[in-house]
Amino acid sequence: MTERHLAADPIVIMGGFAGPSLIYAGMRKALAEISGQPVYVVPTHVLDWLPSVVPLGWLHLLTKLRRTVRQAARISATGQVMVVGHSAGGVLARFLLTGQPLLGRVHDERDRIHTLITLGSPHYNRNWQHGGMMSKWVQQRSPDAAASDKVRYFCVVGRLLQGSRLGGARERRAYRQYKGIAGSGQAWGDGLIPVEAALLKGAHHVVLDRVAHFAGFGGPWYGDREILPLWWEAQSAGT
Repeated sequence: MTERHLAADPIVIMGGFAGPSLIYAGMRKALAEISGQPVYVVPTHVLDWLPSVVPLGWLHLLTKLRRTVRQAARISATGQVMVVGHSAGGVLARFLLTGQPLLGRVHDERDRIHTLITLGSPHYNRNWQHGGMMSKWVQQRSPDAAASDKVRYFCVVGRLLQGSRLGGARERRAYRQYKGIAGSGQAWGDGLIPVEAALLKGAHHVVLDRVAHFAGFGGPWYGDREILPLWWEAQSAGT
């Protein structure tokens, strides 16, 4: 491959639980425009996520993610890429930084990934029914920002809504979600993930006021055009 075909720092987006890659098309376009870098979205469908409650399902998704990372790395001038993981996609991306085997297969991409940005990802999750098993597996084998000697970690989370057992419908729903994940329903979060669960120790932290987990949660979400520059510029500045 000649030099004129190479690009600086391609970006790979890994979507969240049950999120088909199609719904990240707008985010991909906006991120490509603001970064000036090629942006890939890991191709997924709703059915790809359904088995993800067990390790065999993780392996299926990891294969897709790893394949996309390697595809992007082939056009990178440095041989490395940036990964942006939304929600469970951010937890899943940490598998590639553990260097640990899963069902006998090692997915180690620490030499190909220079930055991991997670958006509303439940890294510390007590809820076994909603990705807690995956979060615990990764945390036990690669605690917190374990690969920070080789990889930059940026954890982004919205501070949209405080959960309340006695509040309105949105507050009550947030209360149940936050309590299941972090143990405290009265926490603040993005409507689905509490702030404390999304911020890895040892990572750079970006907390955005009035930002929702996804469209339909009562505010703009991480991939919207007016929000995306906020976390992109923060990670560009290294803060």
